[in-house]
Amino acid sequence: MKTKTVELVAQPKAPHFVGDGFRVHNFIPSTFRMDMQRMDPFIMLDYNSTYRFEPSAKPKGVGVHPHRGFETVTIAYKGKVQHHDSSGGGGVIGEGDVQWMTAARGVLHKEFHEEEWSKTGGDFQMVQLWVNLPKKDKMSDPKYQAIKKEDIGHYQLPNNGGTVEVIAGHYQGVNGAANTFTPIHMFNVRLNPSATAKFSFPANYNTVLLVLEGEITVNNLEKVPTDHLALMANDGEEFSVTATENALVLVLSGEPIGEPIAAHGPFVMNTKAELMEAFNDFNEGKFGFLED
Repeated sequence: MKTKTVELVAQPKAPHFVGDGFRVHNFIPSTFRMDMQRMDPFIMLDYNSTYRFEPSAKPKGVGVHPHRGFETVTIAYKGKVQHHDSSGGGGVIGEGDVQWMTAARGVLHKEFHEEEWSKTGGDFQMVQLWVNLPKKDKMSDPKYQAIKKEDIGHYQLPNNGGTVEVIAGHYQGVNGAANTFTPIHMFNVRLNPSATAKFSFPANYNTVLLVLEGEITVNNLEKVPTDHLALMANDGEEFSVTATENALVLVLSGEPIGEPIAAHGPFVMNTKAELMEAFNDFNEGKFGFLED
């Protein structure tokens, strides 16, 4: 098989606050040629690099807001988030947990630092992805997958190299904990120094590597430091990741849906007419009710 090469290594953009509780770097969409069409089915990637929040009696976060037409995936590395949505979903996302919310035809959602964690404060590190839905599923019923750390399958790399945590898709016979609408692979890869993990995805799959800790070398050629993202070219199938020090890497690879994308704010549909319908439905209260 042909080797998949690195197309570019992206530095994080200047951080901004979403609400008052999430200090994020936005990678998708961005100025690094990683727009929604190029990264399909991953249409947004917000990265909250490690940031220390001081103790607060009032939890920080984002109040009630709508979503339609896609899924939100929140991966907690440090800190805790409490969330609720108008379809009845909710809970606490603790360290190592994943919240996979299918907004589909529409939900109202809010997310804040977990109350007890907020009182003590501490380091906070999260990733939130928006994963697009195909046209046939955009108006399906909302649903929610609460994926606990202990429910995520692990593959132990040989020679004490580390582990691959399979959130979605599959790796070396280990199946992911999440159910997805289209083919998606999502792994947390924890590597010990000098260890190597090998991956193989179809050439047309859009693939990115986000380094959350340490430093890696891709294909023994391209160095990717902490808090940087490597976009892989669509020119091959196989590639390797080697840690130059203890490293944690989020690996994302997905089959493009290949449909038109019409996006505005919290709505991602296929046409402008569908966007207008989303705004009208939201204004008419069709997304349900959620107390702020």
